[in-house]
Amino acid sequence: MPAPKLIRRLFWAAEVLLLASTVAASVWVSRPGEWHPLSLVVLLLVLALAGQWFSVELSAGQLSASLVAIVLAMGLLGPVPAAACGIAAMILKSAVRRLAPAQWLNNLSTFAVVPFAGGLLVRLATDDIHGLRSHHLAQSIIFGLIVFCVFVVTVGLNWVLVGLDVRVEEGRSLMRQARELFLPLASVQLATGMIATILAVGYRSVGLPLLFGSIGVLLIIRHLTVALLRSEDRAEQLEARSVQLVGLQMGVVRTLGRALGARDKTSGRHAAAVAKYAKALAIELGCSEEEQEVIHGAGLLHEIGKFTWPDRVLHAEVVKDEDRAIVESHAQEGAILVGALDGYGAVADAILYHHERVDGRGYPAGLIGKEIPLASRMVAICSIYDVMTAGDTYRSPITPEEAMDELRHAAKNGQLDSELVESFLALLDRNGLTFAKDADFDNELEFERRVRKMAEPPSADATTRSQQAARPRRGRSGMFRGPRDGALNKE
Repeated sequence: MPAPKLIRRLFWAAEVLLLASTVAASVWVSRPGEWHPLSLVVLLLVLALAGQWFSVELSAGQLSASLVAIVLAMGLLGPVPAAACGIAAMILKSAVRRLAPAQWLNNLSTFAVVPFAGGLLVRLATDDIHGLRSHHLAQSIIFGLIVFCVFVVTVGLNWVLVGLDVRVEEGRSLMRQARELFLPLASVQLATGMIATILAVGYRSVGLPLLFGSIGVLLIIRHLTVALLRSEDRAEQLEARSVQLVGLQMGVVRTLGRALGARDKTSGRHAAAVAKYAKALAIELGCSEEEQEVIHGAGLLHEIGKFTWPDRVLHAEVVKDEDRAIVESHAQEGAILVGALDGYGAVADAILYHHERVDGRGYPAGLIGKEIPLASRMVAICSIYDVMTAGDTYRSPITPEEAMDELRHAAKNGQLDSELVESFLALLDRNGLTFAKDADFDNELEFERRVRKMAEPPSADATTRSQQAARPRRGRSGMFRGPRDGALNKE
């Protein structure tokens, strides 16, 4: 909150005193030679006044031509002309923006004190700026270093004066201002200081034609920078649009998942548990982060196709023969839905084949062994284990130890991958037999993170892999086949 009225009035009085002291000091330290050559004084004064039309607004701040002119005046003329350029620029800027009287006062005092102090420091550091000989390389380098170092000091002084004003008027602490205002602007201000330093050193070597030429260069830079910023704005708008579209796609999946959860209270928890088990198994096997994402996504969405089931099938304890085709279609329905999401081809592939058996007697394509995607084989193990051990499924639960024996038996009978089963059992022994039992669907979905990740432009390699993963795989017969004597359940 703003400081009390008395403190604010005292601060304004201090700014008035500071401005008056600077004017008095300018009269005392002024030298006639500071105003020569007159053409340079006029050029820098015009550049300082017209600086706001030469300036470029960046995301991190403003690349100010007025600041370049003021720094040049500090280095090439002296403290009084520099202060004059600063005051003139702030009078015009404050008038154009119709600032409040308190802001007028702060601008005038700051841009009188800072350029004056900077010009005085340059004078003291170089003894006699006009005595330097530009053809001496060492002297030019020293001069440039002095100008740049003084610029850094004056930037700090400027921040202190402005920061105190903001502290009094708005109540924001100096540390907060440093974090929110000063640090984001630092890179732009340093770039401005570098440009001004190079021009100051160049002027000592070439003279006034260099500064006139620099105006054209600044205009070209401004034009190119504005064009670049517009391009970046369009890119940001396109990215935002991509995020919206991806959010809409993922929102449909989330809505379907929640709607399915409303119809079947067990589906959301089961999907989250399978996803958590599957990702832990992927880490156990040393899968890459990309593979972990595919496996986790497949576990989370492997039942999404059940949304198409009528209630008589969704809530049935025993599947009727006439409903088996509906049950068997859920993997394909889920794969079609998920496959419509950009970048989710491999996840759709895993969902499509998670009811395959390693002996080739599964469905829908009768794939054998390693023909079945790794994610599908892993999801199958995790899903069957959770169905057997959870108390909220359509069947009576069994103990984790009994479920582990069932997994071993299923591996021996050719239903599950035996190597993956052993890895999963080792994972359970280490992490707990039901460590994912109470997983939450929304937490596992991580909606915002998935939207941001899907909205990122894919690399060429990632695009190729996604296209390859999106191609459906078929069994050796080249057609879909029904189940054999595997355990048909509603999962």
